[in-house]
Amino acid sequence: MAGSRFARASVALALALAAPLILASPLYGQGTGNGHKDNKGNGNGNGHKSTPPSSLPLPSPSIGLAAAALPAVWLDDASLLTPGTAAFTVGVNRWAGADLNEVDFPVVSAAIGLAPRFQIGASVPRVVGSADGTGPVGGIGTSYISGKVALLTGADGVKLAVSPVLQILGNGAVQALAPQQSRTQVGLPVSLEVSQGPTHVFASAGVFSGGAWFAGGGTAIQATARLGLSFSVTRAWANDPTTGITGDRREVSGGVSYFVRPQIALYGSLGQTIATTDANGAGTTVGGGVTFLLSTHVTH
Repeated sequence: MAGSRFARASVALALALAAPLILASPLYGQGTGNGHKDNKGNGNGNGHKSTPPSSLPLPSPSIGLAAAALPAVWLDDASLLTPGTAAFTVGVNRWAGADLNEVDFPVVSAAIGLAPRFQIGASVPRVVGSADGTGPVGGIGTSYISGKVALLTGADGVKLAVSPVLQILGNGAVQALAPQQSRTQVGLPVSLEVSQGPTHVFASAGVFSGGAWFAGGGTAIQATARLGLSFSVTRAWANDPTTGITGDRREVSGGVSYFVRPQIALYGSLGQTIATTDANGAGTTVGGGVTFLLSTHVTH
């Protein structure tokens, strides 16, 4: 009975994930997908046809990562850190597009459990700027400050959480905004997780005050006591009432984590965009880093 309930819930999650990813073919015009053109018809004002992810005003697939205890999951699940437990992650990401590369280092994330049903977290990347000024805009990238509230705690294997998020766009993404738009946006992602044994199926969806949407899901498997594997599919898109879809980025990602010690995990990840134009950040992202799990509880 438990297995069939898990299967039905997994199918429901898969359908919820697939709907926003396959409904309506993406509308690609002659513009860039971020609202700006230069005199060559490119979207970046620098002669490149590619737009790096840090220059897009779209929610990142890693949103909620700072609030999760599993560093290999590129999409937030509905689990929370126990009160008094903190996770601190330092990582690096490298994106490669058609004619541009971008490196984010360091990418610093942290989260702490404050109550049985509540935790807070933040994620701040640093974008390494190009030496000649024709590539990514250097400095602090798009950052997130989030809370996480558990609505269902998983007594029957099902968890549900809501995560109010403050998104602060980085310097590169700000250049793609219309004059009246703010670099600070408020989002409300909702996460659902279904677990059975070492397998976790999860999905998230949310909207931001600037009109950007985010949806995705995947699965995480604890293969051994130390080794974890994950796979996810995500989509972020933004709607403009006058021009239609102004941004649409879809990505398939996989990751692996390994606990070298009970409190220290190394992770690596690989992501590839699908059905995405160069102007919307098409490319391959490789990442890696280390997560430290800390606890204020004293054991005797």
